[in-house]
Amino acid sequence: MTVPVALLALAVAAGAVAAAGQGADDGGSYRVVEQVIDVPEEPGGDTDIGLDTSLFLPDDTEGRVPAILVAHGFAGSKENSRKEAAALAEAGYAVLTWTARGFGASGGEIGLNDPDYEVADVSRLLDWLAQRPEIQLDGEGDPHVGMTGGSYGGAVTLLAAGTDDRIDAIAPRSTYSDLADALFPDASGNGPRNGVFKQMWAGLLFTAGSVGTQDPGGLGGAGGLAAPGGARAPASDSAPPPQGASTGEAEPGATGSARCGRFRPEVCDLYVAAAEEGRPSQKMLDLLHRNSPASVVDDIAAPTLLVQGMQDSLFPLDQADATARALENNGVPLDVMWTEGGHDAAEPATQDEAEAIRNWFDAWLKGDGAADAATGFSVTREQHVSNGGRSTRQGTIPRAARTEAYPGLDGTDAASVPLSSGTGGGDGGQRIVAPPGGSPAALSSIPALGALSGLSGGLPGGAGFALDIPGQTATFTSAPLDSDLTVTGAPTITIRVADGGDTAPADTKDDQGDDRDGTPTEAVLFAKVYDVSPDGTARLPRQLVAPVRVPLTADGTDVEIRLPAVDHTFAEGHTLRFAVSTTDLAYDRPRTAATYGIDLPDPQAGLTLPTQPDLVTPHPLLPVWTWALPLSAVIVAAGLLLIGRRKAGPAPVDPDLADVPLRIEGLTKRFPNGYLAVDHLSLRVERGQVLGLLGPNGAGKTTTLRMLMGLVRPDAGDIRVFGHQVVPGTPALARLGSFVEGPGHLPHLSGRANLELYWRATGRPLAEANMDEAVRIAALGAALERPVRTYSQGMRQRLSIAQAMLGLPDLLVLDEPTNGLDPPQIREMRDVLVAYAATGRTVIISSHLLAEVEQTCTHAVVMDRGRHVAAGPVTDIVGEGDAVLVGVPDPAAVADRVRAMDGVAEAEPAEGGLVVRLREGTVAGLVAALVAADIPVQRVVPRRRLEDAFLSLISSTERRADE
Repeated sequence: MTVPVALLALAVAAGAVAAAGQGADDGGSYRVVEQVIDVPEEPGGDTDIGLDTSLFLPDDTEGRVPAILVAHGFAGSKENSRKEAAALAEAGYAVLTWTARGFGASGGEIGLNDPDYEVADVSRLLDWLAQRPEIQLDGEGDPHVGMTGGSYGGAVTLLAAGTDDRIDAIAPRSTYSDLADALFPDASGNGPRNGVFKQMWAGLLFTAGSVGTQDPGGLGGAGGLAAPGGARAPASDSAPPPQGASTGEAEPGATGSARCGRFRPEVCDLYVAAAEEGRPSQKMLDLLHRNSPASVVDDIAAPTLLVQGMQDSLFPLDQADATARALENNGVPLDVMWTEGGHDAAEPATQDEAEAIRNWFDAWLKGDGAADAATGFSVTREQHVSNGGRSTRQGTIPRAARTEAYPGLDGTDAASVPLSSGTGGGDGGQRIVAPPGGSPAALSSIPALGALSGLSGGLPGGAGFALDIPGQTATFTSAPLDSDLTVTGAPTITIRVADGGDTAPADTKDDQGDDRDGTPTEAVLFAKVYDVSPDGTARLPRQLVAPVRVPLTADGTDVEIRLPAVDHTFAEGHTLRFAVSTTDLAYDRPRTAATYGIDLPDPQAGLTLPTQPDLVTPHPLLPVWTWALPLSAVIVAAGLLLIGRRKAGPAPVDPDLADVPLRIEGLTKRFPNGYLAVDHLSLRVERGQVLGLLGPNGAGKTTTLRMLMGLVRPDAGDIRVFGHQVVPGTPALARLGSFVEGPGHLPHLSGRANLELYWRATGRPLAEANMDEAVRIAALGAALERPVRTYSQGMRQRLSIAQAMLGLPDLLVLDEPTNGLDPPQIREMRDVLVAYAATGRTVIISSHLLAEVEQTCTHAVVMDRGRHVAAGPVTDIVGEGDAVLVGVPDPAAVADRVRAMDGVAEAEPAEGGLVVRLREGTVAGLVAALVAADIPVQRVVPRRRLEDAFLSLISSTERRADE
């Protein structure tokens, strides 16, 4: 296998997980003891090798302290752990870092965490710690100690805990359960013997070890195969050639050979055979399993914080899941964290991750164990914070959604999404081709280069660096989602795979799944699910793909595929695209050309998507400005109200009005500039009414509403809400919900967070908010959990309505609730308001949209120049005019013919018939003309629009004013 040198040079920075801590540089409140510790070169042997170690000891501590071992990743060194060790030392721990055998300045050969070598070395380090006078002991020879590490270091952490019971707590990160399953995955669940070789990742790891690097930072001094964010070794710290290493030529498999570098010969030979054949031998699988945590996990008793990065194509979430399920069976205290990190992550491990690890050790090494430790399951999800009015990724704050129990990859609930094929395909399904030589190959991710894999660009396939080759991929697509769908776990789907009957004969090897005549007996396929936005942009969550090896039969083979586990929200209106490809660049592919038919046995079954409804994301700590400015405004407003409060209290409650939502008498307001905004206005609103407050601009509508809510003090008159006089602070205002001139929502918070924040400001218990009911009436649905900045204008208005409805107030007051809405959204808003009034409550709206008021409101009050012009039921205000409603069977079909008749000014289809406005002539003449034109007339009734009545009323007041 050949790995391009340029790719390797870029990828070497990514093989083990970064040190999670951000610690102090040298010169902090700790000191470092550098020492080479001797360990046996071979089990029971007489010769030793040296392990290069650093012991970080905290200053300003009295007595002995707990210790923590920090293991580095593959091809790294102790320098990769330096910052994390420094941070833990600052927190009062003695921290031991070391360079694993076979790397950097340590001697020996790479055994891939062999229990007789690397794992045994950890026990020797524990023996050494137990002899140090600074280290707290649980007994003779038993240090009080925790252990952590990422990737290769995370695996040795688990292996050591399962081998040496002196380890009291562990925190492995982004590591594997079984290296055989990780390097030879099979999404059908048939095990690594049937798996597909993760060729590129394995090649990168093997090359990093076989080049015989002597740089403590790893290959080329680039930090080793450590995930981005790992501490890079300073160039000045390069170490001398390690003991036992050679740079000359040697026999294949010999120590220090050009082919095997510092790998143990048996490891090297088994890898080379697997890379050449494309499939592992049973001997290799046995070795990998023996050197994996899965071999000892049943013996682990140490409390475990299991951290797994979600951006990880080397060790995906299923590896952590296997470990977690085994630890649960042991009854071990367990906390599982899914984070934004991983081997493909473009950014360093977060401070939250470092704090979680430190808190874990604080609980189990310094504290009261279970009483102090959080156990369960958490997932890092991004919350966006406004940055100077702009929402940017630089303002992203990861927050952990948490639940008390780990649900596994099946979740606690599931959603089924039907799929359909948009390409036809016939009885044999969609035909796809496996190209000769396995090239060109589809691209799902570039191992170790998450920064590149996640780019969005105009490449075919529409997912940045996720690229499907035409002709090699079958796709099945869902309908647009009607609400957000958050998937937490591993989706599953059953597909049917058949021989396409168009295979080129070739001399092939049995290990590539072909008969000697070149007929394929199995298909190697790669499955994935895209998130496709309404504009057609497709993104592959976490750039992950599920490889599967499927045996072929004459009638086709049904196989259930377990897709990569993710925590991902598919947004409302997006579609899911399930794709099956014959190639993927990161994996070994058969070289023989073949054709397969791909179909879904049951398209209605489609994708089964695990969900975890119990996962709750706590609201993030807000930047100071988000609460300090509103708080300052509240304090200032309260001061102004106190200064301006009249000495006399409100008038006594009027018992005769106790059941009347609103009564206004003689209301007057003149502003300091002399403008008379409201002039002796009187009105009354009863229960169950939807009242429209109408008037031209400057009529005094908004000023009236602001006085109603106690925001503006009237000069004269009386406002009563359920019999209580309205003055600032009137308790009866708790029965009123409102928004006037549009409320302000914090765009970076979800809709739910905005509603909760608003309700808390009222000082009333959250249980009284009736939030679920308000949200149901406003029809916010799953959008409630999305940041408000992602809302359409219509959805923002719905959120405003829901905010006004919190507490289910008996009186709802809305100023221009349909502003900025398109016709369908206006119709939806109308339904919301009518539904609310149908509960026996009262709604008051001010609006310029007279046609909408006519359809929504039961009653109306018309204002002009601050005065009451008309009031009453809408039907009474409309009255009769020069229009008639003509009942005809099909209004739309005859509208053009009626418009062409003499004397007709307008003819518009409406509910119940055709609204006809005459320019001249009589209604009787119109009826005669219709009958003569063979247009059946069922009825004729007077019809006038609210707009006509409104204009008539306003023009009358203008004439009176002019007089």
